[in-house]
Amino acid sequence: MKSTSELTDFYYKTLYPVLEELENTRAALKARILTIGVIYTLIIFFVTLFVLNISFTLDVVIIAVFIYLGGGGLIYKFLIKDYTQEFKQRIIAPLINALDKNLKYSANRHIDPLYFTRSKLFTSDVDRVSGNDFVKGKIDNIDIQFSDFHAEQEHKDSKGNKSWSTIFQGLFIVCEFNKNFHGRTIILPDTAQSTFGDLIGGWFQSNNMSRDELVKMDDIEFEKAFVVYATDQIEARYILSHTLMKRLLDFKKRSGKNIFVSFNSNDITLAIAYNKDLFEPSIFHSLLKYKIAMEYVQTLHLAIGIVEELKLNTKLWSKL
Repeated sequence: MKSTSELTDFYYKTLYPVLEELENTRAALKARILTIGVIYTLIIFFVTLFVLNISFTLDVVIIAVFIYLGGGGLIYKFLIKDYTQEFKQRIIAPLINALDKNLKYSANRHIDPLYFTRSKLFTSDVDRVSGNDFVKGKIDNIDIQFSDFHAEQEHKDSKGNKSWSTIFQGLFIVCEFNKNFHGRTIILPDTAQSTFGDLIGGWFQSNNMSRDELVKMDDIEFEKAFVVYATDQIEARYILSHTLMKRLLDFKKRSGKNIFVSFNSNDITLAIAYNKDLFEPSIFHSLLKYKIAMEYVQTLHLAIGIVEELKLNTKLWSKL
């Protein structure tokens, strides 16, 4: 896998000129979307007024709003479809190839939901998944796959009306390791202590019935940022070397993103929350300010770095 500096050079020397070309397409598409949006809004507005003159009811307004939002969303997706495909073909696919020639990219697929469930990172029932930008292959002889991934849970009210809540949305990475862990170790963002303080937050962590046994680490800064649960306390401490804890802390500080990590069976899973589709091109902001690609590269370097760190951790494997 190329270094971050090598990929940065590739990005600015090879991809940036293409982005400049696509920027003209984006600006024209933005103007088209705004024009069609105004016309569409006026049509819905006057049709609604006409219907209200015949029958003035709240139901008419509610139906009009649903039609406006639903129809607007479909029109928007139709208008950006070709532009999105061109962007991914000319920007994302070459970037993936530059990361490592062994990687295969598929714009419309996502990672198998089985890996999401198997990771045990999230305890909520998953009722609907979506995603795209699937990549699979080897980096430095490490089997890896990742994609944008969105997992949701369904809810129903007393009247049977459905609603959906997000369990996770972001980049989901699975590295298959060539050695098995005896137990399961889960690393999560520490929201309890940061919200309720050390005493109450610590109590919530220790009494989380949906998780394995709480593991207290001797790194104070790491303890403030993350919470660790494991089926094997000793193995968890061997996995989380000081070097590995520093990697996770540095990434969290640099990215500002919540990161979830699972060591289970022979899988190392990382879930980085972005709360948006990571590689959808911007329509209303200039592509020349596009920095997501470098975030993507840094995240993959973190994943590979974790696996490499575990490979070199002879103390861990001598105990297994």
